Amino acid sequence: MPDILYEDSAILVANKPPGMPAQADKTGDESLLQWAETHCLQSLHPVHRLDRPAGGVLLLAKTPAAMTELQRQFQHHLVEKEYLAVVSALPPEPEGTLVHFLQKKAGQNRAIASPEELPDTERADLHYRLLGSSQRYHLLLIRLITGRHHQIRAQLAAIGCPIKGDVKYGARRGNRDRSIHLHAWRLAFEHPGSGEWMQMEAPVPGEDPVWTALSENLPK
Repeated sequence: MPDILYEDSAILVANKPPGMPAQADKTGDESLLQWAETHCLQSLHPVHRLDRPAGGVLLLAKTPAAMTELQRQFQHHLVEKEYLAVVSALPPEPEGTLVHFLQKKAGQNRAIASPEELPDTERADLHYRLLGSSQRYHLLLIRLITGRHHQIRAQLAAIGCPIKGDVKYGARRGNRDRSIHLHAWRLAFEHPGSGEWMQMEAPVPGEDPVWTALSENLPK
């Protein structure tokens, strides 16, 4: 089940489990939004996306005014977004910035990353840093500079480092629960009411052996 990381009269911040949809989808499975609305006994407003197979911080607004302000911050790149990703191949450098041009394939629900700008593409930028390794896997800290559909998944796949379990983007095997090892670890933003700078961090799944093996490398 989700964990509530923070809640007040304007916002709710939850730690979404991997595999749970953020919003209702064609499967009919309970979404994080539905779960949170049941908890709050009111309608809530999503302000950003988090892929179903991934887990981590998800921010919901309780009022239309809060939603409008938070969406403004996202649109103007005022929100800081950091992710943790587990990959089986080392990136070419221990730290770097990736720039690609993404083309969204709506029918396939995936994005294609190209090193050059092509028609119908959007520029995608992210910064990564290698945090540590286990015997089989490597942990990356990802800071999103832009926010595109499947951006992290597509860009890491483009450099030969698909995320563990992400068969859609080239992983050799899927995870049994159909999750991927991508975790929205930290979200920082201005509170839509008070203007206070908020930093929300979501613990990684505690019972997952891969996350456990890499736990000593997690950011402090």
